[in-house]
Amino acid sequence: MVHLEPFDGRLEPDGDYEGLAFDHLDLAGQDAEHARFMDCTLTGCTLDGANLDHAQLLDTTLTEVHAGTLNAPDSTWRDATVTDCRLGAVTAYSGILTRVTIRGGKIDYLNLRGARLTDVRLDGCVIGDLDLADARITRLHLTDCRVRRLDLTHATLKDVDLRGADLSGLTGVAGLAGATISSEQLLDLAGALAAQLRITVV
Repeated sequence: MVHLEPFDGRLEPDGDYEGLAFDHLDLAGQDAEHARFMDCTLTGCTLDGANLDHAQLLDTTLTEVHAGTLNAPDSTWRDATVTDCRLGAVTAYSGILTRVTIRGGKIDYLNLRGARLTDVRLDGCVIGDLDLADARITRLHLTDCRVRRLDLTHATLKDVDLRGADLSGLTGVAGLAGATISSEQLLDLAGALAAQLRITVV
């Protein structure tokens, strides 16, 4: 295992953080705009109100991180893992997520509007609102997830597997093109699909 140096300080805009362990730190409200995290671990940290605007998180893991709000618009996540985190509102619209896994934990609102997702997995997590409107998504896989509301308005999907998600709160039915769903999910969506196609069912 690669030894990571413990971080002890404050996040800074344009900061360059490589091979560091952020262990149970209070990073609330700190500004890491345009910062770069490479081969880092964030464990048990508080990130409430932290600013990750245009930040890069590369080969980095977040474990049991807490935040009421997390601002990360236009951020880049590559080969990143988010495990057992408790997050409120995560603003990551227009971001780029490549080979990212979100495992366990709960996110109240995940805003990925206009984002580009490639090889993303959601595994055993609970998401209140998942906003993927206008997103371009290739190979997204949901397994054993609870998503209260999913917005696919004007989304572009390719090789997306939604069989592990609850689609009862779906918005933007037309955005399902390119997705794989189960026969049970299809029955649940019958009314919404009929309305989308202007089919009268009597």
